[in-house]
Formats: sequence, structure tokens, C-alpha cells
Amino acid sequence: MPSSKKEGLIFGVMMCFGMVIVMSLYNASINGTIQDFTMFSVVEIVIGLVIALLLDIAVVGPLARKIAFSLPIDRSKKINMILAMSTCMVIGMVLFMSVFGLVTAVFAHGLEVENLFTAYLMIAGKNVIMALPLQLLIMGPLVRGLFTKVVKPRLTPAA
Repeated sequence: MPSSKKEGLIFGVMMCFGMVIVMSLYNASINGTIQDFTMFSVVEIVIGLVIALLLDIAVVGPLARKIAFSLPIDRSKKINMILAMSTCMVIGMVLFMSVFGLVTAVFAHGLEVENLFTAYLMIAGKNVIMALPLQLLIMGPLVRGLFTKVVKPRLTPAA
């Protein structure tokens, strides 16, 4: 896994890119707007990616690490740390990125609910249902595998 700031940044970009793309398509699909995909949608995805990366680096990542390392789990087993870290990251990112989703939904087509907090809870609930299995079963293993086999060897100087 990442062992330097540079590696951490590259890993974060890879993970955020994959998660933002899939989650954006998922949200467009469940909201019935996937057929309305426009250049604005691409801009929205890019903005979402930038926000997700900033949150990953500055807020959620450090907090998730702190929480994951404070959990009473067996840290000698790599899988325990991967699951703890991934779960903490997903929960944190869903909580923050659902605010982004709520704001973009209001600007794009308004909301059909009267209570913004209820709308936020609905968005966050739908997002965690998709994001947690996506991270644990698909995107996490895929990005870790690509990072370990393709990216990290290119960043590590030959001995």
C-alpha cells in the first residue's frame, strides 16, 4: 500500500476517480437522469472528483485512519486493517459527498421533499447501500491490485 505522500496521493486519485465515476452513474440511474447525460454532467463529475479528493486528503482520510487505528481489532492481520479503513472511509465520504449530491440535486432539478434533512438521509442511505459493497468487493481490491502491480513498481527506484 502507499508508503509515501506521493504514493498516497496517487492511490487516493485512483480510488476517488473510480468511486466518483461509479457512484455518479449509480445516482443518475436511480434518479432517472442517466438519459439526460450532458456536458454539465461531466463538469459535475469533475467537480465531484475534486471535492472527493480534497475531502480524502484533508478531512475523511486522516479521520478514518485515526478511527481505524483506534478500533480494538487485530492489526497483525492485514485484512482487518483494510476492512476497518475502507469502512471508515466509505462512511465518511458518503456523509460528506451526500451533501454534494443534495446541493447538485437542488440546483439541477429541485427536490420533491419538504425537509432537507430527510432528503439528505435518503441520499446518504442510498449511497451507503451502494458505496460500501462497491468499495469492499470491487473498487478497493481493483485499485489496490493496480496500485501494487502497476503504479508502485514504477515509483520505486530499481535497486
